[in-house]
Amino acid sequence: MREIQNHHPSAEPQNIVTNATLPTALPNPVTLRQKENDHLSLLEINREVTPAVPSSKVAKVEGCIRMYEEMHRLKARERLRQRQEELEQMVRAAHAQASEQLKRFDELRQLKRHQEFQELQEVMEQSSKEAQRQQEKLKEEHRHRAKISNLKLREAEQQRQRFQEELELLHKKEGQERLRRLYSIQEELLQLKQQIDPNNGHKDLPGIDLSAYSSRGSQICGLVSELIRSASERGLPAQADVASTERALQEMQGLISSMQQEIAAALEAKKRQDEEEKKQKQKELEEREQMKRQTSVPAQQWWGKQRKEGLQVETDESIMQWYQQLQDAAEQCLAAFSEIGNCKGNAKVKKIKTNLQKAATIPVSQISCISGSKLREVFDKIHNLLSGKPVQTEGQTVLVTQHPQGLEFVCYKVAEKFVRHGEGEVSFHHDSAFPIAVVLSGIWEFHPRVGDLFLAHLHKKCPYSVPFYPARKEGTSMEEYHRMLGYEVHDSEVEEQDHFLKRMSGMIRLYAALIQLRWPHANQQGAHPHGLSYGWRWLAQMLNLEPLADLTAMLLLDFLQVCGNALMKQYGIQFWKTMLFIQKSYIPRIEAVTSSGQMGCLSRLKTFVQRCLQAQEMPLPKGILTPSFWRT
Repeated sequence: MREIQNHHPSAEPQNIVTNATLPTALPNPVTLRQKENDHLSLLEINREVTPAVPSSKVAKVEGCIRMYEEMHRLKARERLRQRQEELEQMVRAAHAQASEQLKRFDELRQLKRHQEFQELQEVMEQSSKEAQRQQEKLKEEHRHRAKISNLKLREAEQQRQRFQEELELLHKKEGQERLRRLYSIQEELLQLKQQIDPNNGHKDLPGIDLSAYSSRGSQICGLVSELIRSASERGLPAQADVASTERALQEMQGLISSMQQEIAAALEAKKRQDEEEKKQKQKELEEREQMKRQTSVPAQQWWGKQRKEGLQVETDESIMQWYQQLQDAAEQCLAAFSEIGNCKGNAKVKKIKTNLQKAATIPVSQISCISGSKLREVFDKIHNLLSGKPVQTEGQTVLVTQHPQGLEFVCYKVAEKFVRHGEGEVSFHHDSAFPIAVVLSGIWEFHPRVGDLFLAHLHKKCPYSVPFYPARKEGTSMEEYHRMLGYEVHDSEVEEQDHFLKRMSGMIRLYAALIQLRWPHANQQGAHPHGLSYGWRWLAQMLNLEPLADLTAMLLLDFLQVCGNALMKQYGIQFWKTMLFIQKSYIPRIEAVTSSGQMGCLSRLKTFVQRCLQAQEMPLPKGILTPSFWRT
C-alpha cells in the first residue's frame, strides 16, 4: 500500500504544483494551457499503467485515492485557473507595459530620428553654406584667373599688334624707300629725256635725226610713269618695279650714249652753220634789250608825252600787246588740258582731276602769317607738286604725271587760286598780301609758267592791274561790259560798289607786294621774275590815264602804301618827282571827276601823299615780313 501510495500518480501533480516556481519571464497564455493539458494527459497515462488490485480494500483505497486525486485535481485546477488568471493579468500587465515601453521606444526613436533629421538638416545647411562659400570662392578665383587671362591676352594682342605695326612700318619704310627710288629714277629719266629732246639745240644738226631717240625716250618715260602710277594704286611698289625702272634707266642711258655718239659725228657739219646762228642770236638779244628798255622806261618819259598830248584814254599799245600775249597763253593752257576739264563721263580721269585740284588749291589756302616754317611747308608742297614729285593730299598720294595733261592743269589751277586768294583774303586782311606774295614769287622763280598764268588771271579779274580801262564795244551787253570791268554779275545782278572796290584793292595789294618780294630760300643771283620795274611801269601808265571816280584814288593809295617804300629806295629822286606830280597835277584831276559822295578814298590819298612829302619818307607797309619771321 505504501508502495502504491509512493507511486500513486496523485502525488506528482501536487509536487508539480507545489514545487513549481514562477518564471521570471511571463509566459504566453497559450503555452500555459498547452503545458496544463500535457500534465493531465500524463496523469491519465499513469493511472492506466498502475495494475488493478482485486480486493475491496483496494477498491476503497482506490476510491479514496480517486477522491483524493479528484480533490487535488479540483484544487489544482482552481489553482491552475487562479494561476492562469494571474498569469493572464501578468501577461496583460506585461503586454500593457510592453506596449507602453514600445510606445515610449517609438516616441524615443521618433525623437531620435527627428533629432537626427535636424542634425542632418543642419549638416546639410552647413554643407550647403560651405559649398556656396566654396562656390563663391571658386567664382572669385575664376574671375581673378579670367582677369589675369584677359590681361595676358590683351598684352599678347598688344604685343601682336605692336609686332604687326612694326612689321607694317618696316614694309612701309621699305616700300617708301623703293618709291623714293622710283621717283629718283623717274626724275633722272626726265632729265635724261631733256638731253635727247630734239628741241634742246641739236635738232638742226645736218644729217642727224633725233626723233627716234626722243620717241623711245618718251616711251620709256611713259612706261615708268605708268609703272609708278600702278604701284601707287596698289599701295607701295615691289622690288620687281624698282628692277624694271632700273632697266629702263639703263636703256635710257644707252640711248643717251648712242645719241651723243651720233651728235659727235655730226658736229663737224654743225660748224658751218655757226655764223648764221650767231647772227640770229645777236638779233634776238637786241630785240630783248629793246623790250627791256620799253618795260623799264622812266616815268618822266611818259609824263613828257602826256604833257604834250594830254592824258590818255587807252593804255599804251606795247602794254596791250603784252596783256594780249598773256591772255592767249592762258587760253592755250586751258585748251591743253581739255581732256581733264571735260571728264564727266570718265570716273578715273575725274578722280585724278579732283585729287590734282585739291593738291593745287589747298596749300595756297593754308598760307598765313603764322611762321616762316609753316610758309616753307606750303611752298614745298606746291613746288614738289609742280616738279613732278609725289605730295600727300587728304591721305592720298598725288602726282602730276598721273595724267599727260596733269602739269598744265595744275599750273593753271595754282595760278588761279593765288588770284582768288588775293581777291578774297587780302581784301579783308591786308597783312596777308606779303606771305601770299612771297610764296608766289618763289613759285614764279622756279616755275615761270605759273607766273605768266597768274598775270593772265589777275588781268582778267582786275584789268586795272595792267593798267587797263576796258571800253564798251558796239553790241556788248551791259552785263558783259560789267564783267569786263571786273564786276561780278549773278542772275543779271551786279555786285555792290563797296564789295567791288574791296576785291580790286585786295588784288592790287597782292600785286604791289609781289613785285618787291623774293623767296628767301631761292637763288638770289638772278633777276626778280617780275620786279619793281613792272611796278614803276604800272605807276607811270596809271598816271598817264584819265582818272576814274573813286576807283583810281583807291588803287593809287593801296599801291603806294604797299610798295611805295620799295619804289623810293629803288628810284630815289624820280620817285619823289612822281609823288609831287600826284599831289600837284593828278589829284586835282581826280577831284574833277569825283562827286561829293565819293570823296573818302580821295581824301585818304591826299592825306597820305601830303604826309609823305612833308616827312620826305615813305613808311614801311604794315605786315611786311622781317628777317626774324623766317626764324620762327
